[in-house]
Amino acid sequence: MAGDSEIHHTTQKPFLIGVTGGTASGKSSVCEKIMELLGQNKIDHHHRQVVILSQDSFYKELTPEQKAKALKGQFNFDHPDAFDNDLIMNTLCDILHGKTVHIPVYDFVTHSRKDEFVTVYPADVVLSEGILMFYLQEIRDLFQMKLFVDTDPDTRLSRRVLRDIGERGRELEQVLTQYITFVKPAFEEFCLPTKKYADVIIPRGANNLVAINLIVQHIQDILNGGFSKRHETPRQWQTSESSRPH
Repeated sequence: MAGDSEIHHTTQKPFLIGVTGGTASGKSSVCEKIMELLGQNKIDHHHRQVVILSQDSFYKELTPEQKAKALKGQFNFDHPDAFDNDLIMNTLCDILHGKTVHIPVYDFVTHSRKDEFVTVYPADVVLSEGILMFYLQEIRDLFQMKLFVDTDPDTRLSRRVLRDIGERGRELEQVLTQYITFVKPAFEEFCLPTKKYADVIIPRGANNLVAINLIVQHIQDILNGGFSKRHETPRQWQTSESSRPH
């Protein structure tokens, strides 16, 4: 449920940064590292200048038939249709208009939304991460900076296996079957092609401190600067763009 309308009176729109990459590539870790280096993770939620949104919060409510499939590992959560894209769009637009928004909480064990929300207060910079954040143009165009976290597929699979077994109570066979049937094909069809829209590609995820420190420096410039800085790309990134992998 987006935006029950407490308005943050500011003359500057928030700076939206989109972060995408394959499953378990380290998108959340990159965002958390950025928060940590900015010292924002120790600040009260009401007063943070930088906040994180996850696309995972916006999975659609499943029908009983879809939920039965999901419990057997037979539902495709990596397809664009699995997400409530209208709610994502409305939430990001509310954020851009300085509103407080209420983000759904998704339970990955039961495959359903909980009867609770997380309140996100107005901030200067919003990191929005997810596997398909750049797939729809109307959402992609809202981001003033776009990051792609590029991690080796074997590393991503091993992380996914450990996470799904340890945190989500899955069986190994189910995790591997789901990966081969849905996750890998969806990455190749829907996520990987959006890499071309990225302004910055981050190999090795949160371990790439050089790339993350450059991004942190740019965010600090935004937080300390005027409105015009919010729409500039650092000159060193512009000049290196032609050498970036495509």
